[in-house]
Amino acid sequence: MRVAVTGARGRLGRALIAALEEASFVGPAGPIAWGRESFDLDAPGNVGGLIGRDRPEVVIHAAAWTDVDGCARDPELALARNASATGTLAEACAARGVDLIVVSTNEVFDGRRTDGRGYAPGDATNPINAYGASKLAGEQAALAAYGRTASDSDDVAATRGPSGAAVGIVRTAWLFGPPGNDFPAKILAAAERAAAAHEPLRLVADETGSPTYTSDLAEAITELIGGVAIEGVHHLVNAGAVSRAGWARELLGQAGLVVPTEDVPASTWPRASTPPAWAVLEPTPLPGGEPMRPWQQALADYLPALLRQRATAGSPR
Repeated sequence: MRVAVTGARGRLGRALIAALEEASFVGPAGPIAWGRESFDLDAPGNVGGLIGRDRPEVVIHAAAWTDVDGCARDPELALARNASATGTLAEACAARGVDLIVVSTNEVFDGRRTDGRGYAPGDATNPINAYGASKLAGEQAALAAYGRTASDSDDVAATRGPSGAAVGIVRTAWLFGPPGNDFPAKILAAAERAAAAHEPLRLVADETGSPTYTSDLAEAITELIGGVAIEGVHHLVNAGAVSRAGWARELLGQAGLVVPTEDVPASTWPRASTPPAWAVLEPTPLPGGEPMRPWQQALADYLPALLRQRATAGSPR
């Protein structure tokens, strides 16, 4: 099977390429890596020729403008990159009978629920920031290209286009993983600065989400393809939920760092974008029946590589 990945040099894109290289159904040629030179969110019009050249049977759309504050400052550009470009890709795939997986986000939900439950695929969407709005518009554009709407996206048969091609939406949350510059890397750097200044490390305590390791997410998406289970809306996150503060303390504990901490509200650092306070997704089943592992275990697997990277770079501050 020929599988192409947009955003192949990004955090998730790299993990997807690695996971697909190990998948037996992909074949000896391996996955097709579409970097920005192949599929540019600012100039997606050549995608038909790209599909004709590489002849993928499945495209995983991992490319996105994920700078949430940048999206807030320029919502029209966010819509162009995360919605219009997704629609262009989806239309080209649907017209050629190519299956499509669109990677989306928890930020399509407003994060205002207080019942302690994660958001399920059928829950009402209501983004509160430009990034979430642009990603939701991208979901809708992809479904529309396959002749579907969000209301029938839970129906497996309904998410196949007229050509028989399938479209799937994969929502995830709070991604972390190589090449660094993610939440764990930023917390380790902030901990160093706080220790040097003899100050407590201030941690956001009023945002809760589902930390998700890119390698685990990539393997789960690969499982959807191998299990012929692309259709529908999937919520793929590592098991468990935690506040930003709790995630940071787990990280510090695993790293063996003793740093005084102080819980603070997110409003301590004003931002252009407003993140959802409750960013927890209810995981959907995978074809093999095994859920994704707890985020703490995933973090423990990632941490040695992150610490090596920081040591090699001299732990810049």
